[in-house]
Amino acid sequence: MEYSPPPLFKQGPSALARLLFFVVLALALLISDARFKTLEIVRGVLGAGLYPLQRAALVPRDVFMGAADLAVTSATLRSDNEKLHTRNLQLAQQANTAAELSAENTHLRALLQLSQRATTQSLPAEIQYDTRDPFTQKVVINRGAQQGIQNGSPVVNEDGVIGQVTRVFPLQAEVTLLTDKDQAVPVQIVRTGLRSVIYGTPKGDTLDLRFVPISADVQTGDELVTSGLDGVYPPGLPVAKVVRVDKQADTAFARVICLPIAPVRGARQLLVLRYVADVPPRPAEEPELSAKDAKAKKGAKAADSKAAADKSAKPAEKPAADKNATRPAASAPGQAGKAAPADQKPAASKKPAAVEKAGPQAAPGVKP
Repeated sequence: MEYSPPPLFKQGPSALARLLFFVVLALALLISDARFKTLEIVRGVLGAGLYPLQRAALVPRDVFMGAADLAVTSATLRSDNEKLHTRNLQLAQQANTAAELSAENTHLRALLQLSQRATTQSLPAEIQYDTRDPFTQKVVINRGAQQGIQNGSPVVNEDGVIGQVTRVFPLQAEVTLLTDKDQAVPVQIVRTGLRSVIYGTPKGDTLDLRFVPISADVQTGDELVTSGLDGVYPPGLPVAKVVRVDKQADTAFARVICLPIAPVRGARQLLVLRYVADVPPRPAEEPELSAKDAKAKKGAKAADSKAAADKSAKPAEKPAADKNATRPAASAPGQAGKAAPADQKPAASKKPAAVEKAGPQAAPGVKP
């Protein structure tokens, strides 16, 4: 009697053969989809068919979020309204004070006949993304050369300085943030007026106020603003606040650690300033001479000094020569008629003139 297993327990191909078959099929589908995009249509059909199921699965979440939104109480809305009203009053007061100070400044400048220091225009921008380099503090904004962005323009928000435009593209621009290790901003302390330069740090979380002498009056809590002496940043923009001052006896400068006032990494909407400083240009410096020109100039100076020395020595030698030339005529008047030696021809040529000038009284024994 032939024995065979029931249909339920009949075995087909071996497990190893099925594993190899499905592995080869999976690899073939992966390669064909990666190179030839053969499954794009299938993927689109499956996504369209599963979309109603996805929406049905998200219905409980939408209901819960809608209920949470409706659960906002009137007390929360009232507190938010009070905060906004208080902030509006503060801003209105600051605006009135700024307008009064601006009018007073204009009057004083007109009284002293001073011109306006600068004109500042602003252009709104928004951060699109950070740069790929993790060791730099830079972002990319959605404004470029076609919108009037210029290289070196300062970037601020409502709290203070954020950074500076360092690269400009046609439709985008790269902004180096204030905390970057290569960024430097000229600042001054509001309380004392001390000017210095503030730099970013490698970590990108603090700022370093450099070149501050140990004897300088710097305290924790001092506010730093832009000095405006570089012609890039407008004066008076808030930059940072001092948080620590370390003074050591073996160093000439104090170590001053600051924190930026504006949220450098938290800002999204920015203002790009177009600052035009109304200051006269710097005086032109003399170009440095090359080695050949310097050598020629040195030789000319030496020749001029030598000629001046020779000129000053000639008047002193001339009276001595005249004295030596007239000495024989004055010492021997009785020998005027003798012939002079051959080597003393210049003296003999001058002798008759001396005798003729002396006349008959100088040499009575000599016939005319």
